[in-house]
Amino acid sequence: MPRYALKVEYHGKLFAGWQRQADQPSVQGAIEAALARLEPRAHTIAAAGRTDAGVHALAQVAHCDMMRDWDPFRLSEALNHHLKPAPVAIVACARVQEDWHARFSAIQRRYLFRLLMRRAPATHQAGLVWQVNHELDAAAMQAGADRLIGHHDFTTFRSSICQAASPLKTLDRLTVSRVETLWGPEIHFDVRARSFLHNQVRSFVGTLERVGAGAWAPDDVAAALAARNRAACGPVCPPHGLYLAGVGYGHDPFSPARHGHDPFPPARQDPT
Repeated sequence: MPRYALKVEYHGKLFAGWQRQADQPSVQGAIEAALARLEPRAHTIAAAGRTDAGVHALAQVAHCDMMRDWDPFRLSEALNHHLKPAPVAIVACARVQEDWHARFSAIQRRYLFRLLMRRAPATHQAGLVWQVNHELDAAAMQAGADRLIGHHDFTTFRSSICQAASPLKTLDRLTVSRVETLWGPEIHFDVRARSFLHNQVRSFVGTLERVGAGAWAPDDVAAALAARNRAACGPVCPPHGLYLAGVGYGHDPFSPARHGHDPFPPARQDPT
């Protein structure tokens, strides 16, 4: 059966998370239902990571197996047609080897967290950012974040219902930056690792917010990490500022060079 990689963008507000659920809307369920409109049968897709309720994606990656030999562009167009009006879009599609796996072939996951600092309620960005009404010290937050980089036991920053076999993970990057936007100043967190524990990123962000607000010192983050105790964690921030921003593979299945075409060709020029 031909296998296809799908790069998926979605707004998480209306979903109970990525994973299919019997009685609640999910991103997986929406895509599988769209696939069933193209090839009427039960479909099961796999994703690089399971996002929680309210979490968004800019570049989730999943794979599906089809009976027909679809042109990747036509498959993505057909899926987008049947996904309407759900806030889910297939932004790229590529044919891959039958043993390629969206989850197990991945070598890195990248998350973005957006934190908006302003007193007036968010309007256009409502549901897309975590909003606080006070200023935060990005430099202090970065100092705290630096204590988390590397290979550690992240029990403190792990949900009590996490199903991972071990709390040991290697955090490749956690950068904190202040970004001026049209709707106000934001703090962006760029977080990268091969894999994450349940609620790990939101636990990081909630803890570092306390550092930025002056309630914690950067060294308190190191002490919390060393405690290996969930009770030592700062508050866990809400999900709606979190985005799965990308998934890394040894060979990018969506690379134009790999497929011999440009997925974003220049706009057609009208003859003059």
